[in-house]
Amino acid sequence: MASSTVDPIAAAPRPLPRAPLVRRRPSLLRQTLWLLWKDLQVEVRTREIVYTMVVFAVLVVLVFSFAFVREGQAAPDVAAGILWIATAFAGTLGLGRALDREREGDTLKALLLTPADRSAVYLGKLGAIVVYMLLCEAVVAPLVMLLFDAPFAARPGTLVALLVLGTIGFAAVGSLFAAMLLRARSRDVLLAIVLYPLTMPVIIAGVLGTAALCHTPPSDADARMWLKLLGVFDVVFVTLSLWIFEPLLAD
Repeated sequence: MASSTVDPIAAAPRPLPRAPLVRRRPSLLRQTLWLLWKDLQVEVRTREIVYTMVVFAVLVVLVFSFAFVREGQAAPDVAAGILWIATAFAGTLGLGRALDREREGDTLKALLLTPADRSAVYLGKLGAIVVYMLLCEAVVAPLVMLLFDAPFAARPGTLVALLVLGTIGFAAVGSLFAAMLLRARSRDVLLAIVLYPLTMPVIIAGVLGTAALCHTPPSDADARMWLKLLGVFDVVFVTLSLWIFEPLLAD
């Protein structure tokens, strides 16, 4: 009887096929934080946007101090208006430069070629501009308190909340239109013309809410009312900007 030979290689158990690796797409929050970190790293290396905003805002406050301060005293509500005017002017300057940086290095085009969510691109840019403006306001607000003898220190938490909510509303509209006017030749002039009328509700609410802190005693009820209104403006502006930004980039 012939002995049968078994091939050991053929008899060995075959390994099961591996399941294909499925890479999960990062969440919207993670993409946004990554893009925000990218912008902040660039700014830490160059420091051009924040420095330019701070110098410009300080000059604006100094000019107004010579115009409105008489014998060491200024009108009670003047400080609130000057704080927000300096913030709006410096924010416009920072918006233009932040988007110019993306255009010069074709960074925005490179971001569009990646699988990153378009909403994350907008939110990352918005977050970076908000950080720039808040750093500028951290220098301007104490300077306004010093030069105009403004009693903002009585309600520091309310002042910070007003500045944060107002900055988000201003930057939400500004980021959208700065991206929209990225290819325009006179984009710096057009940005100011378009931006200020649309953000006027935010600026007015910020001025009136801050002016309520200058009263003696501070009007906490009025300040809270304007805070709530700023929150509503932020929700509306950010939602509309997210809805418009993706088709804007597609074009």
